[in-house]
Amino acid sequence: MNHQKLKVIFAEALGIEESQVTDTLAYNTIPEWDSVAHMALVAEIDDQFDIMLDTDDVLDLSSFAKAKEILQKYDIRFE
Repeated sequence: MNHQKLKVIFAEALGIEESQVTDTLAYNTIPEWDSVAHMALVAEIDDQFDIMLDTDDVLDLSSFAKAKEILQKYDIRFE
């Protein structure tokens, strides 16, 4: 459930199709994921998962796979 939720957050924040959201999706590999979209993505993750990513995590959030890894530190589990 959290995997799909995160996938939707990425798709909506970046303005891309859900099918484009895979573990290999990384920052600056598509034109839609620029610095402005990155901050929108972070804000949406914070809101949807009711957390507050710390600065290091915001900077480390470099891919969909990395996002899942980071969120696990906040006790958010992925199947």
